[in-house]
Amino acid sequence: MKKIVGLFVLAFMIFLSCSKDNYKVDGGVSDPKVNRSTYDFLKEHGSFDSLVRIIDHAGLKDVINGDVTFFATTDYGVRDYVAAKKQQKIIEVGDENISFGIDNIPAKELRDSMMIYLFDGKINRQDLTPDNKYFVSKFGSIPNVRFNIKLRRTRDYSDYLDYVDYLNFTKVIGTLDAEEPDYTAIPKDEQDKSFDCQTSGIVTTTGVLHVLANSHRLFFNAGLMAN
Repeated sequence: MKKIVGLFVLAFMIFLSCSKDNYKVDGGVSDPKVNRSTYDFLKEHGSFDSLVRIIDHAGLKDVINGDVTFFATTDYGVRDYVAAKKQQKIIEVGDENISFGIDNIPAKELRDSMMIYLFDGKINRQDLTPDNKYFVSKFGSIPNVRFNIKLRRTRDYSDYLDYVDYLNFTKVIGTLDAEEPDYTAIPKDEQDKSFDCQTSGIVTTTGVLHVLANSHRLFFNAGLMAN
């Protein structure tokens, strides 16, 4: 009886989640194909308003709509990044009352940085396993940095499923942390930055879209601290 009630609660939670975040498409359960371009898909959903503004300001619409796989950051991560950039500017000019937004960030800076989320061709869930697999982004080779894209397997829901595979996107700095004999000895700024996708495998008319968890901060907020 308890198991039946648990399943009902889980199903109800999933229903509520889908109602709240209607942009979420699970490529492993529902039809992953959407009849619109990657850019149009992002523009139609309120969770990506700030990301679309960055794409427009950086002149990246055609790139986003190319034959690429795009790991998208939600507005949570974009806004934190812009807030951090504003704080940086406040310190630079000594005026905390300045007006600052996406349009105040150099377009080339945004365009170049966004390339770390773009990969030529289609990276689909069905082509990945829990084994480490490294990809070169459209930014090109980065010294001491690699991007590991794989399925992260968890058994957190073992009462209902044997396992769950999350699509995982990791910025590996130097060697993979898991390969180090003592993880605690790795300096914080050299630790890998790993994030699951809250939605994966959205197949648009132009490419493939994966949505990173809300906890991900745009460009990993490298060197920036937001207040």
